[in-house]
Amino acid sequence: MTEHAFARSVSAGAFEPVYYLFGDDDFRKDAAVAHALAAAIPPEARAFNQEVRRGADLDAEALASLLDTPPMLSARRAVAIRDVGSLRKDARRALDRYLDRAASDTLLLLVAAAGGKPDRALSDHAVAVEFPMLTGERVAKWIVHRASELGATVTPEAVSLLQAAVGQDLAQLAAEIEKSVSYVRGSAIAGAASDAGVRIDDAAVTAVVGVRRGETLGDFLDRVAEWDTLGALALVPHILAQPKTTAVSVLLALTTQTLAIAWGVALREQGTPVSRLRQEYFEFLRATGNPMTGRPWGEAVEAWARAAQRSSRPALDRALDALLLADLAFKDTRNSTDEQMLATLVLQICADADSAQRRAA
Repeated sequence: MTEHAFARSVSAGAFEPVYYLFGDDDFRKDAAVAHALAAAIPPEARAFNQEVRRGADLDAEALASLLDTPPMLSARRAVAIRDVGSLRKDARRALDRYLDRAASDTLLLLVAAAGGKPDRALSDHAVAVEFPMLTGERVAKWIVHRASELGATVTPEAVSLLQAAVGQDLAQLAAEIEKSVSYVRGSAIAGAASDAGVRIDDAAVTAVVGVRRGETLGDFLDRVAEWDTLGALALVPHILAQPKTTAVSVLLALTTQTLAIAWGVALREQGTPVSRLRQEYFEFLRATGNPMTGRPWGEAVEAWARAAQRSSRPALDRALDALLLADLAFKDTRNSTDEQMLATLVLQICADADSAQRRAA
């Protein structure tokens, strides 16, 4: 079952006895569990008919008690087991026995932790619902939807800026959207225009998140891809001041970008037409799952395709060598700050690349 089909079914009150929720996006899984529990059990009956437990805290006896208890003063009972993969062996055997004869008056939500492989046995005995990480345009659509749930609209420029500043961390994005809505509402009241619609623009995002257009991680990656030493250096302090951005996350985004550009250069040398590069990059991103691009996929693909047309193999080889050395240096931060290490990396990549490009020419 798809995530949207699950949400529609829950909203309609049409429940299967057992659901298995898995995937890497814990934020949406948590929201789905909360939605299902709220829809299944009325508020006045939740004290006796709703249980949320962690797999590691349950032995076979405790789990059997949870699952075998009938509803009390309610048509249904609901049980959610988080991190179901951490169940002990005796508890897992008890769960397997229950799944063979699941009660129709109990809603059981089995929630897997992010990062693990799907449990085939649970998928076969329950309705499986996957929650993969959102990427690219799906994150942008989610931002618009989340804002609408709070009674706000958000401009395309603000969506782009939010995504560039925060990335695909939905929990962090949700927090920034909520703060932006509060900020805009507060500004409207102060301006005696409280009846105006709540509209989040890039000025609101700048005020709340503290990131300006032209100073995002994507802008920094563009400067490096263009071998613009001064431009990239100027952005280092700005990107490190942004939410959840660290020297390590920047290093990962730079590594992804450099490898992607090098792959594009190899494709170009093999005769792949420039017009085909973008499609090849999208297929590469889908195949690799969730690489650290540091920005929306569409923006990354456009930047990589441009860079692959003007970058040389020697320059990229030198950049990859610098990234490897930086990875080793970042593990020992006793003598340098994040800003100093990133600045050094920019100098090594851009200055060495500029020399390599000239020699190649």
